[in-house]
Amino acid sequence: MTRKSGLVIRSFDPWSSPLCTCPPKYSLQPYTGCSHFCRYCYATAYIGMKKSTPKQRLLERLEYDLKRFVNPCLTINMSTSSDPYPPEERVYRLTRRVLEFLVPRGYRILITTKSSLVARDADVLARGNTAVTITITTLDDELARKLEPGAPSPRERIEAIRRLHEYGVPVGIRLDPLLPHLNDDEESIREVLEAAHDAGARFVVTSTYKARPDNLKRVIETFPELRDLYERMYKRDGTWMHGYWYLPANKRLEMIMRVKRIADKLGLEFATCREGFKHLHTAPSCDGSHLIPNRVPLPRGSRCSGNALSSKLGVERASIGLRRHMHGSERT
Repeated sequence: MTRKSGLVIRSFDPWSSPLCTCPPKYSLQPYTGCSHFCRYCYATAYIGMKKSTPKQRLLERLEYDLKRFVNPCLTINMSTSSDPYPPEERVYRLTRRVLEFLVPRGYRILITTKSSLVARDADVLARGNTAVTITITTLDDELARKLEPGAPSPRERIEAIRRLHEYGVPVGIRLDPLLPHLNDDEESIREVLEAAHDAGARFVVTSTYKARPDNLKRVIETFPELRDLYERMYKRDGTWMHGYWYLPANKRLEMIMRVKRIADKLGLEFATCREGFKHLHTAPSCDGSHLIPNRVPLPRGSRCSGNALSSKLGVERASIGLRRHMHGSERT
């Protein structure tokens, strides 16, 4: 294989945004595009709104990347900009094949998904250094169908949490994003967190909806009654930061605190995503990577130092091979 084939493992740089509190990690997207077609999706700004397509020669390219630059001490997050369990995964089984390759080799894997299909792979996940976070924004089926028309129902996702928990797979949820006047009321938040907690979730990360021109247009088209409110809250009263319109800080804090109060009462570990409220966190990580157990020894010769990998210098050293290989690779 040549570099021309492109990388499938990429560095997730937590310092690309000053508000990001993610630990050092890699991202791996088995698919491009996403068939869940969420109205609020941020990734469509650069990959477009298109169905999930499996990456060609993924396992071959994955093995190539692992041999040349991947630091096995860092978590591999599947996925950060496309879902690893789209409907197409039932046919292609690409994510499962990736897991069957990585799990016995001791790599740390964090699954981030909006699909109940992840429960199909509970048998593989239970054998490895793995954890799962499942996005659930509401238990209201009608609202969920409008927000996430291609994703499984919220109740199916709750049952996936239950199944993973029964298999001993650590699970958290992403109540993400919170959209004003849609899913940010206390009753809706409590329903989601109580159901997830009862099913076995240990952790919740939440964030407010950050608007981009394309996804704001979709949200307003889906909920035209919110047009004036969202135009005012985001474009007039909000702040443009790092390619997004943010709600005013006091409004974001108000919404976030509703989640935190309920999470604290339930005993759920709590974190936020790109909000600037790290002082509110009770979880060791904001992405759920702290849930990953050490079941399988790391690849032979690996020596991990928490201090070395928790700083910017550690990330630079860990990903130096990745940067060397980025030159000439194609975006996939």
